[in-house]
Amino acid sequence: MTGEHTLYLLGTGAQPVLNIAVAVERAQADGWQVCLGLTPTAAGWLHPYLPGLEALTGHPVRAHYKLPGEADVWPAADVVLLAPATFNSINRWALGLTDSFVLGYAAEALGRGIPTVALPCVNGALAAHPQYARSLDTLRTAGARVLTPAPLSLTAPGQDDTPGFDWPLALSEARAAYQTFQAARTSGI
Repeated sequence: MTGEHTLYLLGTGAQPVLNIAVAVERAQADGWQVCLGLTPTAAGWLHPYLPGLEALTGHPVRAHYKLPGEADVWPAADVVLLAPATFNSINRWALGLTDSFVLGYAAEALGRGIPTVALPCVNGALAAHPQYARSLDTLRTAGARVLTPAPLSLTAPGQDDTPGFDWPLALSEARAAYQTFQAARTSGI
């Protein structure tokens, strides 16, 4: 656990989540204390590595809502980064469907005014679906910074279609969102 400001890194079930430890280490090197939340699918994929990720962050990895009355195990978020964000997650988030801790927290962060950034991991066929563009617009209108990298090319099933997922860009945008928020708060805007 490092840093005085807290980044909630929320990952979904897209292939780049398998390298989320790299993002945690980069964020920590940039001075963030990182709390890692995963969708149930992502947590299932990373199940053997969860103890190591908890040791790396110094916090429990969360994949489920806490029980009513249960104390929160994480410090308050200064910024939220939803990455990788799947097609399903982007659409569910935009529609306010909060059936997972990750999407519930991302939705709540917008309502609380916590700076929130998302980096989708979506292939070209899914990005062409009309709901995707509507969801991106909805999230941006609500205050999220949603990055739109070029859609991933379609590959044969089982092939890595995400070799260039841009963790540095996602973390840089999270830092910029936090700084913009702090500057506005300081100036009274």
